[in-house]
Amino acid sequence: SIERSGFCSISELLNRLNHYNDLLVQKADNSPLNRIRREIREKCVQMGRQPQGVFSLSVPTGGGKTLSSLAFALEHAKKHNLSRVIYVIPYTSIIEQNADQFRKALGDDQVIEHHSSIDEGSSTYKSRLAAENWDAPIIVTTSVQFFESLFANKSSRCRKLHNIVNSVVVLDEAQLLPVGYLQPILETMQLLVDYYGVTFVICTATQPALGSRIIDGHKFKGLRDIHEIIGDETEVKKLYDSLKRVEVHFPDNLHYTSTWEEIAEELVAYEQVLCIVSDRKSCRDLHALMPKDTYHLSALMCGEHRSRVIEEIKDKLKQKMPCRVISTQLVEAGVDIDFPVVYRAFAGLDSIAQAAGRCNREGKLSKPGKVVVFMPPSKPPVGLLRKAAETTHSIIASMDDIDPLNHSIFEKYFAELYWKANSLDEKGIIKLLKPEMTECGIFFKTAAERFQIIDSTRQRTILVRYGEGSKLIDLLKYRGPDRSLMRRLQRYTVNVYTNHFYAMLQRGSIEEVHPEIYALTSEIEYDQKIGLLVDETLFNPSDLII
Repeated sequence: SIERSGFCSISELLNRLNHYNDLLVQKADNSPLNRIRREIREKCVQMGRQPQGVFSLSVPTGGGKTLSSLAFALEHAKKHNLSRVIYVIPYTSIIEQNADQFRKALGDDQVIEHHSSIDEGSSTYKSRLAAENWDAPIIVTTSVQFFESLFANKSSRCRKLHNIVNSVVVLDEAQLLPVGYLQPILETMQLLVDYYGVTFVICTATQPALGSRIIDGHKFKGLRDIHEIIGDETEVKKLYDSLKRVEVHFPDNLHYTSTWEEIAEELVAYEQVLCIVSDRKSCRDLHALMPKDTYHLSALMCGEHRSRVIEEIKDKLKQKMPCRVISTQLVEAGVDIDFPVVYRAFAGLDSIAQAAGRCNREGKLSKPGKVVVFMPPSKPPVGLLRKAAETTHSIIASMDDIDPLNHSIFEKYFAELYWKANSLDEKGIIKLLKPEMTECGIFFKTAAERFQIIDSTRQRTILVRYGEGSKLIDLLKYRGPDRSLMRRLQRYTVNVYTNHFYAMLQRGSIEEVHPEIYALTSEIEYDQKIGLLVDETLFNPSDLII
């Protein structure tokens, strides 16, 4: 078809990637870290020639996972004559960064990002057209889009299904798969491998326990025959030891909680420091106590805003200027910033390991980077984050000397977290999709309704007036949606809880600019430092005193 004619063949993309990687090697200094990254990539290329199936890539943070997994995927696609590579990422916040990296390597027009919830709800003909068909050779999408498409019963979402057949699917940061849906997800993955020519690559620094196992006498059906790209357990351990660049300090007393004031006081003592907390409110509370030039990062800032701030932060770090950052966990996956000191509010072991990956990332410090874990005044949000913290608490309490970066501890951690703490099919989806003779039927519609990773009844998307966002919102208002406008607007969206959404609607802060699409009415409620103001008093009364 004409649409497809602008895309390169897989062989051509592989040539482009190899050329790009060669240039990177020429430019990079021959440090031990860069040598290790090269070896990882070479292993990926060799393993890409293996038969199709399920692979895992266990590489510590900072090991160059993104381009190495792409090298595996393109090599594998070429060898088995597959149509495309689909990159599945847990957070929208890192999609932008990965897609940019792929575009640099492969060309601007070869990569399609698909993530926003903005065009799913409205069913006018034009905005339906604005939803992507997955026909590019490289798709970068979210776990939510990918897995909900597999379980969907809407034609707009199912249209993507035939494009998943005969592809390499890379699950990046696979430890963040939603636990309550793990069983249907893993069974569906195995089905795609067995019958639809799909190869999966499970890509993570903290390899979760996804293989089949027997727990307390119950057989758990995980994935069969997972091939580790790096090699056997000894080789993986050797790689992790060689990439160890930080020391993690746990609190001596797990029952003592620090106040935000105490944490702020400690942070101010460092010129360059990153502090990661578990929710948006904590992020704002702590940020408010810090000096004026402290950066703030959270999902209440739109993608464009976050990207700009991250660029500024990288710049400051490069120039060795003072730089303090308070962030939610969105920096823990795939955002390659490199601080000498990182503080992390107590959380799951995987989160702590991810936070440590933002510390001495390039291995340039003369001594190991410093990672400080502290007990914050508030617990992590209810759900998986809370369970993860509790699981970590019990593991730490039971062990004398714990190194959260030791690869072998994760099997124990995830086994506890996944298999003991949870129902892995909390909505009973598998039962609905197994035909029963008596009922005579498969309940696709009910299954689709129940399979919603992000409970859309709890969250709504708002377009915000930041930077170019205002101009684009006005265009949408007066001209209606088209594909390129909707794609540009994805950079200016923020998700808020439904109760905040209705409160904002009621006080006239947001308006419906097109059926089912809502936007901020003015720039007043979007702060240039901390993003969308929800639940906050809008004005500081003292600002109004002239």
